Amino acid sequence: MERLQKVIAQAGVASRRNAEKLIADGKVKVNGQVVTELGTKVAVTDKIEVNGVPLVEEEKKYFLFYKPRGVISAVKDDKNRKVVTDYFAQIPERVYPVGRLDYDTSGLLLLSNDGEFTHLLTHPRHEIKKTYVAKVKGIPEREALKKLERGILLEDGKTAPAKVKLQTVDKRKNSAIVELTIHEGRNRQVRRMLEAIGHPVLKLKREQLAFLNLHGLNAGEYRELTPHEVKKLKVLAQTGQ
Repeated sequence: MERLQKVIAQAGVASRRNAEKLIADGKVKVNGQVVTELGTKVAVTDKIEVNGVPLVEEEKKYFLFYKPRGVISAVKDDKNRKVVTDYFAQIPERVYPVGRLDYDTSGLLLLSNDGEFTHLLTHPRHEIKKTYVAKVKGIPEREALKKLERGILLEDGKTAPAKVKLQTVDKRKNSAIVELTIHEGRNRQVRRMLEAIGHPVLKLKREQLAFLNLHGLNAGEYRELTPHEVKKLKVLAQTGQ
């Protein structure tokens, strides 16, 4: 017996959080009866329907995507802007973003139809390292960068210590390239951190997530993760290493 929301997530219909909302909204039936109680357990022989569609477990898929700027990290957008799943139209499985990148941020984003995998990698207690490269306005002093390394107070609390490196400086254009590695996933966190030290982001790219990088990919391209990479990501999330 498994929890209903877990079964829905494993089938690739939605993340576990969204599966819970579908249940609470009365969109899920088990053996012809609407079920709204979270935590309901089901057996493999039970007939489950979501929005009237029978649940069929898809083959698990895991992709590494180089998200371009100007693309929404979602499966649909009410303003009809381009979304990341537009790039996966030829994939028969319904994949969705694992976490998100801001509209104006490019770089590494994972997509999958494995709800448990998504939950594991995006849960706050699982410290997956993410490395960003930011072009910022002005040239940060060493003391300003140390504030980021120690953790800086934002409106939603103090950030965890970050790893920071000043890559290049352009005195003529009064700008710099800063590399920042964090393990948190707050909304627009990197932009807010750099703005807090007086150096607003002009351009931002996520170059690495854990041991994964964008080598060999151009913006808008993707590749499938290997089984070893998927297993390694799961281990990293579970151990916090």
